[in-house]
Amino acid sequence: MAFFDIAYVAGLCIAAPYWLLAPKARRKVFKALHERVGREAARTEPNPAVMIHAVSLGEINATPAMVGLLSQARPDLRFIIATTTDTGTARAQQLYSTNPNVTLIRYPLDFSNAVRRTLDAQRPSVVVLIELEVWPNFILECERRGIPVVLVNGRLTPGSYRGYHRLRPFTAPMFRRLAGVMAQEQVYADRFIGLGVPPGRVKVTGTMKFDTAQVTDRIEDADEIAANVGLSPADQKIWVCGSTGPGEEAILLDVYQQLLTQFPALRLVIVPRKPERFDEVAQLISARFGLIRRSKARDAIACLNGMIAPDGTLLPKVSPTSASAMVASADPPPVILGDTMGELRKFYSLADVVFVGRTLVDLGSKQHGSDMIEPAALAKPVIVGPFTGNFAEVTNCFRKADALREVRDAAGLREAVAEMLTSPAAKEMGLRAQQVVRNEQGATARHVEMILAHLPKR
Repeated sequence: MAFFDIAYVAGLCIAAPYWLLAPKARRKVFKALHERVGREAARTEPNPAVMIHAVSLGEINATPAMVGLLSQARPDLRFIIATTTDTGTARAQQLYSTNPNVTLIRYPLDFSNAVRRTLDAQRPSVVVLIELEVWPNFILECERRGIPVVLVNGRLTPGSYRGYHRLRPFTAPMFRRLAGVMAQEQVYADRFIGLGVPPGRVKVTGTMKFDTAQVTDRIEDADEIAANVGLSPADQKIWVCGSTGPGEEAILLDVYQQLLTQFPALRLVIVPRKPERFDEVAQLISARFGLIRRSKARDAIACLNGMIAPDGTLLPKVSPTSASAMVASADPPPVILGDTMGELRKFYSLADVVFVGRTLVDLGSKQHGSDMIEPAALAKPVIVGPFTGNFAEVTNCFRKADALREVRDAAGLREAVAEMLTSPAAKEMGLRAQQVVRNEQGATARHVEMILAHLPKR
């Protein structure tokens, strides 16, 4: 066993009293030990392949543009998409399950044997890591096989940098082995160099997050969603809260209750970040307001051309216009729960004002912030709370252009939403945000150039 294998086993043993006794942690550990040990079927095509590792939902959403540009430049390429989280894996299935040129796998745990099995089975020509996810055994085994590893959209938070720097005698060789680093900002580039990446291999290229957003004023099928859940954008004000986290939904419902005194017909849409919280948030909403769940409304419309009433009962065969009028007439109007995957952007397109979640409550540094680029690309006025650390570079871009409203608490949120619903300046702020997205796009193409440079020639 390698040094790091021994360290990982020791860590598992030391933490065993916790994860063996905590059911949720125990399931997570056993699932990882079952799914992430390199047992996937071997890739059989002889074509060169690019292995792209995207940890979770945000990273996997950045991969289609990269895959598309690489495919255009090298039609002979195949792709291996490796994910870590369940939400990232589910999104990868949505994006690639029907693409014959893409193999989906779970990224191996950093045990030497698991890494070896994965690399021997998948035979990547180059490995692309998104943002960070640098693991010593994986990097070492790639070097032994002559597989270049490049890191794109690179970012290092102050906490991550301090942690790696404290262990620099162990981590510096790992960073020195990287074939290239494309950093989002100069501050990140300097941190990677400080950890051991040779300066000549580090470039500042911006963030791919802007490239995933489609700059437009209209989203296909948004009208279908509106009719399905009883929204009428033409004559209603709509507040969409996307990617919300624990503790935020209760605050949003309090603020909504207060706003209803000034805007009696205001509609609220809440879309939690994690699917496993859909039922929890549904109970929270239904305890105070009528509830319309997008998933149930969609099933009803598909089966019976019907609608979900505020009390949850099915109204058979009503027209979309009648459904919207019926729902809007409730006092107070029911809250809509977006509990389907891949439709947040469509809800954003219906909004008059957007709040981006995981920013109002401190959920820990790893969960500070969510993607505010999508609503900005739709020219929507966007409000965020104070916790945006994971999107610091994106927030800075919008902040410099006065294209974002930042609030510190529930009172500030209520004031900001009311202002956005009444002030003509809100539209101008949304247009400035949309222009920021246009100006910042292009990082993916720069990353693709570097990846192509490390691929074997045709």
